[in-house]
Amino acid sequence: MSGMTESETSGDSLGLVADAKTAVSQRMEGIDIDAMQMVLLLYRVTNAIVYDLESSVHRPAGWSWSAFRLCFTLWVDGPLELRAAARRTGMSKPAVTSLANTLERQGIVQRSGVEGDARGRRIQLTDHGSRKLVDVFHEHNLRERKWASAFTKEELETGTALLRKLVETGQQPWVSHR
Repeated sequence: MSGMTESETSGDSLGLVADAKTAVSQRMEGIDIDAMQMVLLLYRVTNAIVYDLESSVHRPAGWSWSAFRLCFTLWVDGPLELRAAARRTGMSKPAVTSLANTLERQGIVQRSGVEGDARGRRIQLTDHGSRKLVDVFHEHNLRERKWASAFTKEELETGTALLRKLVETGQQPWVSHR
């Protein structure tokens, strides 16, 4: 377990990475342990960050992580057809449709038709939704800063550059997409 921090070996969900590394090394052959460890760490840290943001920022603000993702995407992109919103958020179209129903009842998004497509629907933030997104994003970013504070400026730049390489890898034809 050399190179592991105490938090990685403490028995919490992030600690599974150290245990998995040991178990796989002892019980399987031909496994790329470094690749496994990277993916497990990314997955588990992502889940920890999402849970932290959702429980400390988004639920208290009255919406879910998924609602924030959709609203932030609409804030960045402007009005989107439901299929495009699903693609941009990484959610399924039925999930976006259901979420849009809830957010529309709350006055956060509004729907409109798509010209030339009788069945197509476009969603966009209302003024209220835009204001809420901006207000909540300030709290969200304070939490992001706490997570990022574990790194020096140089480490943060390097880590971000490495994650961008993974984003590029995610565009390869062999990668499954929704």
